[in-house]
Amino acid sequence: MMIADAAGPFPRTVYTVKPGDTIADTVDLLAEHGIGAVVVTSDGTSVDGIISERDIVRFLAQEQEGTLRIKVEDLMTRKVVTCSPTDEIDTIIGQMLTGRFRHMPVVDDATGLCGLVSLGDLAGARITAG
Repeated sequence: MMIADAAGPFPRTVYTVKPGDTIADTVDLLAEHGIGAVVVTSDGTSVDGIISERDIVRFLAQEQEGTLRIKVEDLMTRKVVTCSPTDEIDTIIGQMLTGRFRHMPVVDDATGLCGLVSLGDLAGARITAG
């Protein structure tokens, strides 16, 4: 089963922030949409980074004062593992478990960023498929 089988048709809505946005902007977006991570992109198609609730909470535990005012680029994960719609779910689940992360941007070679999948999305699809 491929990523596209689990996640549905691409492109799909991907919530994003820009590197220069603040953590406050990111927290608002996460809360508004009930999501755990957003892709950081300067142009809407490339992946500059990713930032998750965990990233923000871990930083907040160390540096409470001013956390909401810092820039996303100062806190985001820059080395992002991506997948394509045609990658096999089992392979991607393995990468996510090994890398200990829960969200992965989906990138199409022709169009760039086209989705974001979570470990929960993929595990759910895998269980449903049997």
